[in-house]
Amino acid sequence: KKSNGAMSIAEAEEKKALGNKHFAAKEYEKAVELYSEAIRLDSKNHVYYSNRSASYGALEDWENAAKDAKECIKINPTFLKGFYRLATAQIELGELDGAMATIKSGLSVDPDNQQLHKQLRIVKAKKNPTKVGAHSAGGGGGAMPGGLAGASTDPTANKELMDLRMQYMQTKKDYGLTQAEANKLQREIKVSELTQSELGSLPENSDARMYQGIGKMFMLSTREAVFATLDKTIKDSQSKEADCSKKASYLENRLKSQEQNIRELLSGAS
Repeated sequence: KKSNGAMSIAEAEEKKALGNKHFAAKEYEKAVELYSEAIRLDSKNHVYYSNRSASYGALEDWENAAKDAKECIKINPTFLKGFYRLATAQIELGELDGAMATIKSGLSVDPDNQQLHKQLRIVKAKKNPTKVGAHSAGGGGGAMPGGLAGASTDPTANKELMDLRMQYMQTKKDYGLTQAEANKLQREIKVSELTQSELGSLPENSDARMYQGIGKMFMLSTREAVFATLDKTIKDSQSKEADCSKKASYLENRLKSQEQNIRELLSGAS
């Protein structure tokens, strides 16, 4: 038999699911009702506050939208939608300094979040109406890809551009080093496998002497010890190469995200 607490949580989830359906149907007042019932049943679930904040926002009730978003963040300080919803409400209320602080707090959780970066540009544009343009800087340092080497008429935006470019170049450097390490490990695996294959072609009762490299020296060793070392080298290198591939994939996605942020800032997208 379920406890009262478990039943309340299950019922709250049902109310949320119904609220989502009404929200999707643009029946925002009914959605607010249902999310409020879910909160009454389980007041510690940050998602309910986030959803009700979105509903209040759709009704242009920005005061309540901001209030719920703050409660959402209070319950779960890493929930990015909470920061996004609060910043949206603050922008609509004209609380630009508050919105700026909210966005920066959100970016401390996820520095590459594109929604928050977009909001940051909106706030900066509202605080300083000078349009962020894509004016050529005569090459922009040469190390940046085409289309990323521009400048802005807004000094604040130029500082953000500089920071983004520095982050981009560091990520690009890390990506190159990671790829180089992965290539090196792949070569080590191939060499070890080739050596293993060549030695395996020798008869087991062969009188051929086998040596292992120990630092800068070569020492006479048994066939079993040589094969055991090669097996270990291959397995270790394969594990490290897999880690490098994962890191390279992450860095590649990070590069794309940073490129997009730079392009949007240069184009003045809002």
